[in-house]
Amino acid sequence: MKFYYLIIVIPLLFPANIFAEDDLPDLGDISQATITPRQERQLGLEIMRQIRADPSYLNDAEIDGYLNNLGNKLISSSNEAKPEQSFEFFALQDSSINAFALPGGFMGFNSGLIIAAQSESELAGVMAHEIAHVTQKHLARMISGQQHIGLITTLAALAIAILASRSNPQAGQAILATAQAGAIQSRLNFTRNHEKEADRIGFNILHKAGFDPHGMSAFFERLQNAGRYYENGAPSYLRTHPLTHERIADIENRAREFPYRQVPGSLDFHLVRAKLKAILGNSTDTVKEFDARIQDKRYANEIAERYGLISALLRDKQPKRADKELNELYRIIHSDHSVSLLKNHSLGKPILVESEYLQSGAMIEALAARVKLANKQIKEAFKIYQTALNVYPQNRALIYDYTLALLNHQNAQTALEFLNKQSKIIPDNINFHRLEAQCYSALGNDMLQHRAQAEVYILEGKYKAAIEQLEIALRKDNGNFYQLSSVEARLRQLKEFVAANEKK
Repeated sequence: MKFYYLIIVIPLLFPANIFAEDDLPDLGDISQATITPRQERQLGLEIMRQIRADPSYLNDAEIDGYLNNLGNKLISSSNEAKPEQSFEFFALQDSSINAFALPGGFMGFNSGLIIAAQSESELAGVMAHEIAHVTQKHLARMISGQQHIGLITTLAALAIAILASRSNPQAGQAILATAQAGAIQSRLNFTRNHEKEADRIGFNILHKAGFDPHGMSAFFERLQNAGRYYENGAPSYLRTHPLTHERIADIENRAREFPYRQVPGSLDFHLVRAKLKAILGNSTDTVKEFDARIQDKRYANEIAERYGLISALLRDKQPKRADKELNELYRIIHSDHSVSLLKNHSLGKPILVESEYLQSGAMIEALAARVKLANKQIKEAFKIYQTALNVYPQNRALIYDYTLALLNHQNAQTALEFLNKQSKIIPDNINFHRLEAQCYSALGNDMLQHRAQAEVYILEGKYKAAIEQLEIALRKDNGNFYQLSSVEARLRQLKEFVAANEKK
């Protein structure tokens, strides 16, 4: 598993046994820290560039969209986060149950944790806990107590270890061992004080956002009970977030102060979990598992379960059966009067949706178009994309898929024009730049293809590769004066940036 080093090293950002209980600085006083919010964000960006380049990073617009919508709902419902604090939530394709916070508000969630959550309130509880670690400035407080132990060097070594372990596991392990020689091993876990603090603040965030306040304790208690069945003693989350019966009892006691609140999970939550199940493991086995659950009615939501089955069928190269199951999915949607997802809708027809289900509707429409493309029903697929984009004009999964569909069916110019319109609304998007490079390649514009590919490498942190792409672009002669000037300016800017970093 390429993220083996990452998951172990990440908790260094919140090490254990640094402060005594009566020696904690004021939670809200950022002046106590030796790292500024800007430095913290920059460090997070550098680490994220390494993570995004790893195969375990789930670059999925629908999963990212759901996690960020859930996170923003939690944040906006509380008064914990300051206006200048930004957050980004992402997923990793990793079956272990873990989540972690990085400097600068970046938060990662393993697919195993999302699937393990039995309700949306449980997932929201874990997320609220991680948000609390960020809003309470635990990283800044930790650094303030480590001024003379070279902690900044340790954090820099973290990004290097992640990068090295991708191409050379032995090198990554050697770097990690060197860092451990600096007494890092004793600081792998969160402090007990940090955990209690994150529980208290996270609980308030969870409750104010309208979720079941029992969700946090229910998830933690199930993890603790499951720990005895793991060969290595406990799920990953428990090894990096020390958990005690006392903590669970404290959370449960807080929950008892509020009336019982039954909060059904959103369809988004169920769809995302079904999608994650569909992309994991052997595709044929995954189809059989979905079939068995549907036959035995072992599911929390039938719409989501059938959505997952269709996704698994496409992955297993069974497009005809996927098309048949798609019709069954729409039949169930129409017959289920408790779900106000799509009204009077059949494939490719005008869609009327309830606003609370916008993400869900977009996910189902995108899947429908993919099924039609897999069955070579091109006109039907384009009709679905165009109709859906009228309702969900900024849905990134639909934008990416529609652009690729245009590209794959010899309409690169239309794809490029569509993409350029979207780029004005959503700038500096790595997927847009990838698609842009493909469009220019299909159109035979080598210079702009390499220019777009350079932007992809820049966002991945591969600066030398980006410089090489820009230099290749300048050797092409199919650009006008303004395009060449733009490439020259970008190349000069990037070389100056790399030179400055090398000096540091």
